[in-house]
Amino acid sequence: MSLIERYPEITRVPQHVGIIMDGNGRWAKARGLPRLAGHKAGTENIRRVLRAAVDIGIRVLTVYAFSTENWGRPPEEVAGLMNILGQGIKRETRALNAEGVCIRHCGRLEGVNPKLTQQIKDAVALTRHNERITLNVAFNYGGRAEIVDAVQRLMRDGYPPEAVTEDLISHYLYASDLPDPELIIRTAGEYRLSNFLIWQAAYTEYYATPVFWPDFDENELAQALIEYSQRERRFGKVPQNTA
Repeated sequence: MSLIERYPEITRVPQHVGIIMDGNGRWAKARGLPRLAGHKAGTENIRRVLRAAVDIGIRVLTVYAFSTENWGRPPEEVAGLMNILGQGIKRETRALNAEGVCIRHCGRLEGVNPKLTQQIKDAVALTRHNERITLNVAFNYGGRAEIVDAVQRLMRDGYPPEAVTEDLISHYLYASDLPDPELIIRTAGEYRLSNFLIWQAAYTEYYATPVFWPDFDENELAQALIEYSQRERRFGKVPQNTA
């Protein structure tokens, strides 16, 4: 039975969902485990949520894997995170390709280990023609950095100030061909945007849950979609049924 059948309260399914995957360290601490164990569990959980997203009809899932600010964490944790990501790519890419998942990278690759950089590029190249769902991985990503990179690129292309519009800046963003997210979910009870898709999320609906990311499953995703279904998206306008 599909999620839609199990949860008839889901009456609208967003085309693009973003997830700020928070709480891995606290999940591990609550179990007496090292923080990296939580990050490993969180990485493994992506597959479960991705399958649920496919089941319910979501077309794009953007996950916040590593921010530009995360480089400021202890060096041993950063190194462990890089290792976990590399292992995850090696373990999952072929299976995701077989399941029709298109893997995209959203962010900068400068400063990333060359071996990991090549793994990312290979995964993107292998799955680029898949159309079942797009897994857009925000790795070494920052929303402000993305806007800075977009402005620098359009300036290098010679656009005069009067030619700069919202549409032009959007065209120069990392994943300009993807639709803006209709829903962003943040786990672990936090309410911050944390520099995630700050341009694209101008009219995005937000949903926060106290559940730590490694415990966020298909039922938790369904709860987020139920709440999303109950919201009215106005985009700054007055509802049509208002007198």
